[in-house]
Formats: sequence, structure tokens, C-alpha cells
Amino acid sequence: MAGYADDLALAHVLADAADAISMARFRALDLKVESKPDLTPVSDADTAVEKAIRATLARARPRDGVLGEEFGRTEATAGPGNRYWVIDPIDGTKNFVRGVPIWATLIALMEGDTPVAGLVSAPALGRRWWAGRGLGAYAGRNQHSATRISVSSVRKMTDASFCYASLNGWADNGRLDAMMDILLGVWRSRAYGDFYGYMLLAEGALDAMAEPELSLWDMAALIPIVTEAGGKITDLDGRPTADKSSVIGTNGLLHESVLTALARRG
Repeated sequence: MAGYADDLALAHVLADAADAISMARFRALDLKVESKPDLTPVSDADTAVEKAIRATLARARPRDGVLGEEFGRTEATAGPGNRYWVIDPIDGTKNFVRGVPIWATLIALMEGDTPVAGLVSAPALGRRWWAGRGLGAYAGRNQHSATRISVSSVRKMTDASFCYASLNGWADNGRLDAMMDILLGVWRSRAYGDFYGYMLLAEGALDAMAEPELSLWDMAALIPIVTEAGGKITDLDGRPTADKSSVIGTNGLLHESVLTALARRG
């Protein structure tokens, strides 16, 4: 347990440095934006943040590897091991480049295939969320100004606030009709994309969120926060999430209902 506490303390240090870089570039008139091969945008802030985090980890955790969205996988300088950090330098780059303040740096620690600690820092919102396995989930402006968080107790879909990122992906995988039935049947639906819906889920502000495809760096930091807050995250088949996986996050009480509702293909 103490090990994860130490790792979370380091994650806060990493986030402090990331926030300073990203906020200096947010809404900057000279921000440089390019398109990656998959046509998603990458800014000079994305690459600068990841480089800074990698440099600190190389010094502070030489026995840990790193996987980042922008620069891929790097083995530990001390040799291959079981632990590695997963970094999304700016989750929500499309928001970032358009001046929308809903974006964050995602930092996770993996042991094998399991995320054991995660931190999400959204400096333009003035808020962070973090958790370590067995340590609980917390939110606040920083490590010293934090409140323990937990998911909601909503038990029925008709009472639920349901979140999604967009509808295009659900159309692509043949489940748009199923998603529309959910959105029309719940108490409330909103499209808070990227990390933000999962953090609202962990805080109990909404009850479920689903996305058709995410990469490991999109989700690794989110999993410990949601689960330590009492929630549940799986893929569409109810299995632990993996790279390029569909994701369903709920307060746990609604999980089977959401799985069942999304099982139907159009």
C-alpha cells in the first residue's frame, strides 16, 4: 500500500510539471498543431508534456517502463520489468486546440496488465482526481486539498444520468439503435467526452458512461479512480478492459443493465 502512496505522490509531481507546460500553451496564439497518421490532432503541448514526464520518470523510477501516446513504449533503463507508467499528455486535444477547458493529463501506473494507480489532472478546470489500489479515490485542487469520492447509489436505468462521448462510433460498430434506446430511456443523457464523464461517474454526479473504442493511455488512469470510488469498468462483454477496447463504466449497480442494453446490434 505504501508503495502506491509513494507512486501517487510522484504522479502529483509529474502532474504539476505537466500543468505548467500545458497551461502556458493553452489558447496560445502560436500553438503548433499537426495531424497524426490516424488524422487525430497533436499539439506542441502534447509532445512537450510527455517529454517532461518521461524525463522525470527516467530519473525517479529507472526500473519502470513508460508507454505514452506520442512516443510509444520505452523499457526501463534498468531493464525490462513488471511495472510501467502509461501517459496521455493531453486527453482531449481537440478541446485543447479549440480553447475548450475540458482536457487533462492522464498518468497511470501498471503492474503487468493491471492499472494500480491513476491520476487525472485538469488544470483549466482547477481539479484533479486520483486513486491507488486499496487507497480509495480522491478529488480536489491538489494532494493537500482533497475529498474522498464515491459513485452514486442509483439502481434503475430510468433514474440514471447516462454519459457518452459521441454517437459515430456506436454507428460504426452496429450498436447505434441500442445506444439510442438507452439515451431515450434514462432520466438524463449528456455527452461529456474523454476523461470527464468517468470522473463525474467516480464523483457520483452521473451513473454510467460508455464508449465504443479507447486505447490503453485513454483508460489506464481512469480505471483505478472509478473502481476505488466503488464503480465498475469492463468492455462490452463484461471483461476487464484492454487496449483498443470498448468501455462501459458504471456505479456497479447499473452495470448488468447497461451491458444487456448494449448487447443488441442494429
